[in-house]
Amino acid sequence: MQLVEKNFLIYKLFNSSFTGLSIGILFKIYEPLDPEVYSIGGMVLAVGMIVVAKFYEQLLNIKSFYRISMLVESVMLITVLSFLVLQFSLASALLIYCGYQLTFIFGGYLVRAETLVTHRKELLSKIDVNKQIGYLVGLGASFLFYKVLDKGLEIADPKEQINILHYFLILLQSIILMLVISSFKKR
Repeated sequence: MQLVEKNFLIYKLFNSSFTGLSIGILFKIYEPLDPEVYSIGGMVLAVGMIVVAKFYEQLLNIKSFYRISMLVESVMLITVLSFLVLQFSLASALLIYCGYQLTFIFGGYLVRAETLVTHRKELLSKIDVNKQIGYLVGLGASFLFYKVLDKGLEIADPKEQINILHYFLILLQSIILMLVISSFKKR
């Protein structure tokens, strides 16, 4: 496999935009969870990251990088879709929390693999710049989204706002999945 740099840079931009756009919703979605869930989740996260790190020798290649990127982005799409089905509930909070923890388990791996797969300092610089720009764009879009709903459309209920936002997140995450696919090609 080979990295398609232009598409990968766009993917990183959109991926970070998703994070910026969605960051605020978690506080409301996670409300039903008890604090001890975060302790247990943190322990599972740490153990999971150790297990993944133990397999770096087998995983630090472009094919695994592609597959794990697809897994992570697919899990994110499933969490967004599951919220629309389960709405605000303990089940949705747990499912979304577990989905995010699963993606975080691979976070360290993805950063390491990204560094090895890209090979060039200037490309790494562009990736990191795109990540930060995407995050800023997502945060700005989030701010505008809530202001438009609140002031422009007079939809002030946070739960209703979050519900509406999930339709945009489904679209964005679907684009992100397509960008992952287009960021890798067979030699």
